[in-house]
Amino acid sequence: MSATTGIEHVVVLLGGRSAEREVSLNTGAQVAAALEERGFRVTAVDTGTDDFIESVRDARPDMVFIALHGRGGEDGTIQGLLELLELPYVGSGVLASALAMNKVQSKHVYAAANLKSPDYEVVRRGEPYDVAAITASLGGKTVVKPANEGSSVGMTIVGTPAELPAALELAFQYDPVVLVERFEPGIEVTISVIGNDEPIALPTIEVVAEHEFYDYASKYTPGMSTHIIPARVSDEVQEECQRLAVEAHKALGCADISRSDTIVTPEGEVFLLETNTIPGMTKTSLVPDAGRAAGISFPELCERLVVMAAERRASR
Repeated sequence: MSATTGIEHVVVLLGGRSAEREVSLNTGAQVAAALEERGFRVTAVDTGTDDFIESVRDARPDMVFIALHGRGGEDGTIQGLLELLELPYVGSGVLASALAMNKVQSKHVYAAANLKSPDYEVVRRGEPYDVAAITASLGGKTVVKPANEGSSVGMTIVGTPAELPAALELAFQYDPVVLVERFEPGIEVTISVIGNDEPIALPTIEVVAEHEFYDYASKYTPGMSTHIIPARVSDEVQEECQRLAVEAHKALGCADISRSDTIVTPEGEVFLLETNTIPGMTKTSLVPDAGRAAGISFPELCERLVVMAAERRASR
């Protein structure tokens, strides 16, 4: 139990029915073990079951820790359910979750906040699109992403215009709206942010993937990626990466924790790619590494998030 907040019983929501179910099961198991290590009573509930709402209500938790990824977890839907059940939870609320999950909407928020992000076009299933026009706008090499998926599910790096239709068809399998983004070459740097009124950035992490990009296998298969802390960029560039992550956290209205991904070009220009409101916390994930680099153990980090959520709730 947290002595400062009186939180004793935490329900960890995990699993779900999204394309990222397996990752969520791993994240949830690690979070549950970490909270138990810090003295909390923990009940794990798989939202992939038909009776999970009754399980959560019957548990009568002091706090809910959402360890869900993808649809039904990061998109504001489970957050809305918990609001209706009047249960406090760790992490961003309905609006911030929905905005960050939707890559097109988050682009609008970034632009309104003057946060630099790669140029893009939006393609919708069933509507005509012009490969030549997209190429003229964004260049021959692009990144194609479903608007509402995480963990690089359905994502393709397109090397030539001829590859674009197949990449779009793949993305359309996951979402009717697809983001086509200009490919910006460079170093991928990810930054975790914690806090609410005065959020802070944790140390930068440079991601070196075995594949062409940090895809699903690179994220969750041991040995398929390397995390270098701090990122091998100048102090000035590191500060810009951290600034963009903190400003994205604030602009989207995130709470407690987020993780933003950036690209640093060979010229030192930094582009904000996307923001995750429920970043992975598996053994190969980035947030636990960032926490350790800041001197925060994983169990301590999980406890801090519970405390932040309780304090935020109490201040309403």
